[in-house]
Amino acid sequence: MDHTVRKNIYPGLAVVIQEKQDQGTGRSTRGIVKDILTSIPVHPNGIKVRLETGEVGRVQYIEL
Repeated sequence: MDHTVRKNIYPGLAVVIQEKQDQGTGRSTRGIVKDILTSIPVHPNGIKVRLETGEVGRVQYIEL
């Protein structure tokens, strides 16, 4: 699934995100989507979400 399309992201989905402070470092965080923060239907850098653990970042890919 395309991680840049908002309709593909939903609460309860397992994803890998990159937090703002980790851009350029290659560090990523795994978790479960709690909230979708991006309001537009498509974002080229990934949809911004909040994980159940509280971290906020853009979805890099969806874990299947």
